[in-house]
Amino acid sequence: MSPTDEHPYSTAFRSGDLVAISGRLGVSEPGVLVPGGFDAECAQAFANLDEALRSVGAARGDVIKVVAYLTDITDRSRLNAAYESFFARPRPARSCVGAASLPYGGLIEIEALARVREPAREG
Repeated sequence: MSPTDEHPYSTAFRSGDLVAISGRLGVSEPGVLVPGGFDAECAQAFANLDEALRSVGAARGDVIKVVAYLTDITDRSRLNAAYESFFARPRPARSCVGAASLPYGGLIEIEALARVREPAREG
């Protein structure tokens, strides 16, 4: 699949008050990783998570669970620093998983589950 192909899944899927966000990479456009290594990719992945949440009427304060995939598990402390900056207390539950590789050669991928307490907007 080329970077411009549509993916066969939803970026964000809302079912009632639950929202599932597919893995967000540190890309500035499809298939193009931001330069600058882990910290830059991590910041972009969180920005992409924000965008995906907004697309279904959710916000970072609605997130209840995050799964982060890292190609180098020693980057976990750097992820923790970004996580603390991104989420207010109480922070969502989180798992951190070491991955052999990620799409486009990425160093981090973040997925999330959120609960939105207000009804979905129609239209």
